[in-house]
Amino acid sequence: MTESNSPMPLPERARVLFDPYGDWAAAEKIPIHVDFGHDLIALETSVWDRYDARGCFAHTYGAGDFMANYVIEVPPGKKTNPVKHIYEALFYVLTGHGSTRIWLPGGEVRTFEWGPSALFAVPLNCRYQFFNGSGLEPTRISCTHNAPLALNLYHNVGYVFDNPYEFPERIGNKKYFDGAEGDYSTYDNGPGTATENLWETNFVHDLTEFKLYDADMRGKGSLTVDFILADGVLHAHVSQIPAGRYKKAHRHAAGTHVHAIDGAGFTLLWYEGDSEFKEIPWRHGVMYTPPFWMFHQHFNTVPEPARYLACSLGSRRYPFVSLRRKSAEGLGSVSVQRGGRQIEYEDQDPRIHRKWLDEIARNGVASKMGDVFDEPAILALPKDRLTGVIQTPRSVGPAAI
Repeated sequence: MTESNSPMPLPERARVLFDPYGDWAAAEKIPIHVDFGHDLIALETSVWDRYDARGCFAHTYGAGDFMANYVIEVPPGKKTNPVKHIYEALFYVLTGHGSTRIWLPGGEVRTFEWGPSALFAVPLNCRYQFFNGSGLEPTRISCTHNAPLALNLYHNVGYVFDNPYEFPERIGNKKYFDGAEGDYSTYDNGPGTATENLWETNFVHDLTEFKLYDADMRGKGSLTVDFILADGVLHAHVSQIPAGRYKKAHRHAAGTHVHAIDGAGFTLLWYEGDSEFKEIPWRHGVMYTPPFWMFHQHFNTVPEPARYLACSLGSRRYPFVSLRRKSAEGLGSVSVQRGGRQIEYEDQDPRIHRKWLDEIARNGVASKMGDVFDEPAILALPKDRLTGVIQTPRSVGPAAI
């Protein structure tokens, strides 16, 4: 065996750790914003060739592996390119007035008009186009979608955006594009869980006015409704927090994109064992995503009710993942002391109510929660007593998994 002075060839770089969704997002050449949450109305956008409009990605730390968000901005008097894709998407109108044109399987074309706080879903892989109805103001639309799931699964952009397959079963009743039309139903998971109120449609004209239903198990006076949109696996629900009250803390899977619809307040987030809260102030236009299994709690701080929209993977019809199925079975409103995911008022950290009382006092709002808390005693506590590890009861039983 003879020795050689020739250098050994370097191994080829391993073809591992690809991120098809991340690569696609970067290749779209629009801004990619990353944070706990965003003011979607204020985010910087740039020209987006795919839509022939403007846009940006609004990525969040709590988005998880399957869900993400982008913003489409249509300039005054303009329209977007027709686009289609095999990922599902929910569209929430942030600003402006306009319309959407959808090409249904078989060639039929449907058009509907929308304004601020409208919500709609384009049935899977239908071509669609947005029109700005104003010659003076741009319109912005938030799109919450599961493109990370589709692009990382197929890792082929052409397959995702140029797939010819049609899904006529996703259209549902044609009245679902009329805005005021849909089908209402309920289901009950049994004793100790909340009754779910469902509205099936493709388009809701105005979430600020839409009828909601009692959800006292999430906090006295709370209202909510769940949506099934375009027969999809994406879930959406709208909840309302009464003036002078707030919701109970809970936790769930990653990827729930929460949009503030009206009113104002803040959300606290924390993990078991944390010593400090993460706080996100919100008003219309703000969107954020609680990370996986991170407790979060929503607080209204103004004299009017406050509504928010939550969009996530796993609808009531198609839960998709086991954690979403357990949510659909009612565990989101069951105490962690009984194997659920919710912290009851009597179990929450005393700092929480004190912080909220201080906030609403600055806004001239009176508390309506004196029936639950000894508020004079809480206000009498010195602030230096309100420190230390956040008091969070631990979950019990396998149902919490």
